Amino acid sequence: MPKSSFPKDKIRVLLLENIHPAAVARFETESYHLESLSSSLDEEELCRKIESVHLLGIRSKTQITPRVLQHARRLWAIGCFCIGTNQVDLAQARRQGVAVFNAPYSNTRSVAELVIGEIIMLLRRIFPKSLAAHNKIWDKSSAGCFEVRGKTLGIIGYGHIGSQVSILAEALGMEVIYYDIAEKLPMGNAKAVHSLVDLLHRAEVVTLHVPEDESTINMISAAQFKLMKPGSYLLNLSRGRNVNLSDLRQALREGRLAGAAIDVFPAEPQSNQEAFESELQGLPNVILTPHIGGSTLESQEDIGVKTSEKLITYMNTGATIGSVNFPEVQLPVQGMRHRVLHIHKNVPGVVSTFSQEFARFGVNIESQILKTEEDIGYMVTDVDRLIDRQIIADLKKLEVTIKVRVLY
Repeated sequence: MPKSSFPKDKIRVLLLENIHPAAVARFETESYHLESLSSSLDEEELCRKIESVHLLGIRSKTQITPRVLQHARRLWAIGCFCIGTNQVDLAQARRQGVAVFNAPYSNTRSVAELVIGEIIMLLRRIFPKSLAAHNKIWDKSSAGCFEVRGKTLGIIGYGHIGSQVSILAEALGMEVIYYDIAEKLPMGNAKAVHSLVDLLHRAEVVTLHVPEDESTINMISAAQFKLMKPGSYLLNLSRGRNVNLSDLRQALREGRLAGAAIDVFPAEPQSNQEAFESELQGLPNVILTPHIGGSTLESQEDIGVKTSEKLITYMNTGATIGSVNFPEVQLPVQGMRHRVLHIHKNVPGVVSTFSQEFARFGVNIESQILKTEEDIGYMVTDVDRLIDRQIIADLKKLEVTIKVRVLY
């Protein structure tokens, strides 16, 4: 790279939570200064560690709070090597000029397949029968065991995963209904219902596929369990606080629900070495899994490749296609031009001020793109000659400037 660029071996990348080797290899190919850890870090540790980091890679456990971001003065981007991004304060990251990327489709199939597998295991009571067999008990009874064919599946949240579950369930002969706060195109013969109450009244199996926000925390609690059909089943492979587990335990013990499968929990161990405890432990026909919905070799490799590629493309070209909190910008790389990235407050007059700074030094702008999103603007500019350091220093001093970076 030309001398105007920040040296690649000075770009510090921190990967947490055992991110797939495919991502590690991709960053190593770029000659970045890489550190990869197998576990997450608590807020105090992360505040110390992040001060020198330019790119951060996390999964779902690591929490990127406003306090963490205050210490991230050199941070340019965060890669969420998962589907969800609610573990990051997206608005604060945007205000600080930190782009956030994820891989929204990579583990869709893995989660959907596990949902279908667990539905079959719950309705056939596979876990209790397997445990009995391990304990030398021959339980060949068909009591409480059902085919999934003909049963009604209620899907809460009809996004990428919910709609994929819908397709697979219908192929097994299930009747599929779904509820989503946004209008969604039904897959196959699935039918939308107008309210969560309607879905809970009608479904024999309920599965959640929603993010975690104020509207979805404890969205399934005692009141909702009372609306569900007696002998129904609940699955949660979305977010740990979507279901009130104490209320779920009560519904299971009372016999209102015949079984449940839970993959996510309000509090989860930070590593495989920590003990796991849940009020659902020991209950019959309750499948507990350690947040493995998307944990297949195929999905983790795909997440590793796709998320790392987005981060590297952003660092190399400034493109923000696929960012969840930034304006999506992509300016084609052409010839021997030099590129400047300018992240600024979304106020009038920035383009004029920016152009005047270049004109003062006789620099001609050859191509440029600007997009805004909420409180920030993002401008990518190609110019005809090497950028003088004084121009960058002057741009950084502007009141509207959040971040400036010369790419090449």
